[in-house]
Amino acid sequence: MDSEITAYLEEVRAHRGELGEAMRALDDALAMPLGLGQLWRRRVRAALTELAHDLEDHVSLTEAPGGLYADLRTRSPRLASGVEAQLADHVHFVTEVGRLLDARDEGTAGEDVAGHREAINQLLALLARHRQRGSDLIYEAYAVDIGGSD
Repeated sequence: MDSEITAYLEEVRAHRGELGEAMRALDDALAMPLGLGQLWRRRVRAALTELAHDLEDHVSLTEAPGGLYADLRTRSPRLASGVEAQLADHVHFVTEVGRLLDARDEGTAGEDVAGHREAINQLLALLARHRQRGSDLIYEAYAVDIGGSD
């Protein structure tokens, strides 16, 4: 593997770690009791905002021209369907995080805080599977483990 792709995969690994940290922070915020009211809402909002930023960085990095998914399509065309699934996930995640943040800002989540928490938990579960599939794709294409314990 050439040094350029090695350096790029290190960047992907670093961003993957940041996304994992944001997911854990959001999970920690969600685990707080709903009865804390405004404190719970502020913590979840802050953690969801951080996740949104890290998700945007992840999408920009992996979807950039000459980036991970473009290279995977070129290097390993057999993985194209997996790449397409990851790209579809990105659209869903960005849309869903935006929707959840809007619900928070518009106060509509206040009407069903437990439902809001459940929607975020579902998002986190989907993100975890997305990260797993991404690791599998990278390993299949480059025989590189980008890390699972970040």
